[in-house]
Amino acid sequence: MNQVLILLVNTLGTLYLLAILLRFLLQLARADYYNPITQLVVRATDPGVQIFRRFIPGFRGLDFSTLVFALIFQMAAMVALVYLHGLALPGFGLIFTWSLLGTLSFILNIYFWSIIISIVASFLAPQSAHPALMLVRQMTEPVMAPFRKILPPMGGLDLSPIFVFLTIQIVRVMLIVPAGINPRYVLGA
Repeated sequence: MNQVLILLVNTLGTLYLLAILLRFLLQLARADYYNPITQLVVRATDPGVQIFRRFIPGFRGLDFSTLVFALIFQMAAMVALVYLHGLALPGFGLIFTWSLLGTLSFILNIYFWSIIISIVASFLAPQSAHPALMLVRQMTEPVMAPFRKILPPMGGLDLSPIFVFLTIQIVRVMLIVPAGINPRYVLGA
């Protein structure tokens, strides 16, 4: 029975944390608010975000209440998973650090897979107006735009995703791998 609970907490927790982080990333990218997928994400995460929005203000397009909600949700899920595995709870510092780095790792995973989807979609359906593809393009553009400015035009070939992938791996190697995060206890890691 414990394994079923672990599976449910891990799966449902990861999906909900994905929704929370998508809300933050879509706000950060200033994606289309009226997109049906954006509306679904906002409706699903609004109850938790509104609790923190009462006392945590946003600043220059960064919705800190959503980030705090994601971090606290990650910490709660981590405590639940450690408890369900029958282990003693680690100290608050370790829970906070692993949750923070686990959330960062999840954001990097979201960007990684969003860019993969964007690359594949650019070959299969370059002019598609599907709401999901529109959001993926809107979300990844702010990350790839700085590299596009630096790289010279390559005759229709966009090499910016390679440099974004390289940057993601550098962040992983420098911040996340040394922390020794255990993916059994951290959502999305």
